[in-house]
Amino acid sequence: MLKQDYYNDFFEFGQQKINFNFYELSLPDDDPVYTLKKVMEDLDFSGLLACYSDQGRTGYNPIMMYAVVTYANMRGVRAVDRIVDLCKRDLAFILLTKGQRPKRDAFYDFKGKKLKGEVLDELNYQFLRRLEKEGLITLKQLYIDGTKIEANANRYTFVWRGTINYHLAGLLDTIDTLYKKYNTLLSEYGYGAKYDLGNAQMFIIEGMDKVRSVIEENRKRKLTKHKKISNNTVIEIDNCSPLEILKLQQNLLKIAAGEGIAFANGKGQKKPKIQQLHEELEKCGSRLMEYKNCFEIMGKDRNSYSKTDLEATFMRMKEDHMLNGQLKPAYNVQIAIENYFIIHGYVSNDRTDYNTLIPLLKKHQEAFGDILEEVTADSGYCSEKNLLYLKEKEIASYIKLQDHEQRKTRAYKEDIGKYYNMKDEVFEDEHYYICHDGRELRHIRSETKEQNGYTQTFEVYGCADCSGCPHKAKCLCKYNAERDAEKNKVMKINERWEALKEESHANIQSEKGILNRQIRSIQTEGHFGDIKENEKFRRFNYRCTEKVYKEFMLYAIGRNINKYHRFLHDKIHKFEGKIEEKTA
Repeated sequence: MLKQDYYNDFFEFGQQKINFNFYELSLPDDDPVYTLKKVMEDLDFSGLLACYSDQGRTGYNPIMMYAVVTYANMRGVRAVDRIVDLCKRDLAFILLTKGQRPKRDAFYDFKGKKLKGEVLDELNYQFLRRLEKEGLITLKQLYIDGTKIEANANRYTFVWRGTINYHLAGLLDTIDTLYKKYNTLLSEYGYGAKYDLGNAQMFIIEGMDKVRSVIEENRKRKLTKHKKISNNTVIEIDNCSPLEILKLQQNLLKIAAGEGIAFANGKGQKKPKIQQLHEELEKCGSRLMEYKNCFEIMGKDRNSYSKTDLEATFMRMKEDHMLNGQLKPAYNVQIAIENYFIIHGYVSNDRTDYNTLIPLLKKHQEAFGDILEEVTADSGYCSEKNLLYLKEKEIASYIKLQDHEQRKTRAYKEDIGKYYNMKDEVFEDEHYYICHDGRELRHIRSETKEQNGYTQTFEVYGCADCSGCPHKAKCLCKYNAERDAEKNKVMKINERWEALKEESHANIQSEKGILNRQIRSIQTEGHFGDIKENEKFRRFNYRCTEKVYKEFMLYAIGRNINKYHRFLHDKIHKFEGKIEEKTA
């Protein structure tokens, strides 16, 4: 029967077994492994080979190991155990290894110790220079976007700055009480004069006053069932003084030795007051040291970290397994794209994108020089610091403003209380504004504000007399007729920031800006959609920023070579956009 013939043909029942020669088998001519070998032939691996020593046993060829790991990422395989298995069973992997079978320890040693992040970047840049020569990229324009990928850390191992601040406030109150007990002990028994010990002064930690005020406010809010406010004040950890507590303990030991007071050990024995105070100070000093270590790990730029991956920050993810807005330990992954190729990757533990743009641009400058001409990004990168950096480097900014959609509304254009809807005049080198009622708002003073090491300058303009103005309710913010009857119009303007925003807004509204936004949304969002949905790259396998960066860059290099393979075989073409379709 026909069905039985299929069984006989597959399982070789009733016929002589045929032995095929392995080398008679071959891969298809268009397999991506041949593109990988073609790319690797032109690469300089001196940086990778420099990580190896000439002494000791000769291990696996590092170029072969790099080829295997890269090809695995081209196939979407990141797990070492899976790579080891493919080296035994997959023809393309066997072709790269020439029949060798590296063990898992060899791959872990290669990826963890031998392969550095700088080596990965250099190998990627060599490949990108090849693409530039072939006309696939220009390296003169970048399309930037970011996403959050979950860290390899337990979900419920969080440490919050606000929680530590809350418990630290209670601990400092306890320590203050112990200081009073210590001073009382010295004065009652005359130990201070006898052993030349003065009264102990409680140390002061800068920022704790603000922490305590927030704690009191949250206690009031809890009674009225209002939402608590965050208590993320950065305190001066250098003034946390476990050493001061240690000095008191040493003084107590000195007194006990001089007075012949023995410390009791074991159950049922009553401890003397000096020993009780000594042990209480020991507990408080240990807790204070723990909190100080937590603050040092967290630094001043983060408000949380994970106990199982100290460099991961808890972030709000789109994938919420409990459907309650829960935060997860994650890394912020940035990519810079041109013509579908990942030019740069950048991994940080910053929850926002504001501080990631400049490091990316510096990497581009260090790798390729001052050839960058355009940068296109979404509103998450729009800040005065970033736009000013682009202007100083003479790079055209196509960054969408945060109020881009609001600028289209009638309410934005008809808000008479905003400076941009007022007339501005200059008389005798003095700049001033004229409000909707025809009154002048003159310059009063200049103010500065420092945030994250960057100083902003605000110009303050005000009207001398707003009495009798019929437009007061619309002009003044949150106007109350009884309370604000004598109030005059005052507004703060960051003129440099506003000028930078207008320049960037004009760029994205132009024909080229519309095309750039099309390309950015298609290419960067397409990469992340492919990475997370098709390749299921939603969680890192390694811990700490350096290893996470290497894991992502290996994956990015694999994607780049896949894209190059598709270009070579006419499966993909450069996106030119549809200029005639102008979308807002």
